[in-house]
Amino acid sequence: MNKSLTTLIGIILLTATGTLAAADTGRGKSLKEQNCMGCHEDDVYTRQDRRVTSLAALGKQVRRCEFTLGLQWFDEDVNDVVAYLNENFYKFK
Repeated sequence: MNKSLTTLIGIILLTATGTLAAADTGRGKSLKEQNCMGCHEDDVYTRQDRRVTSLAALGKQVRRCEFTLGLQWFDEDVNDVVAYLNENFYKFK
């Protein structure tokens, strides 16, 4: 998949049900700690060679992980996790 299509998909995922501004980062932190830490630690978000390089890619990666783990999160759950990760690790605009 080309980069512009990946970006578009990520933006659609993040804006389909609302904006990150309305996200609950406290809930995002809780969801991340309950579900993500079994596969990796926080250093995956800050490593030099991280694969996530944009907000859209972050949304896509969170959705990919949610699917892989079979979590069946609502869009709001994904947005909460993305907002938490972005606020505390990625800092994308």
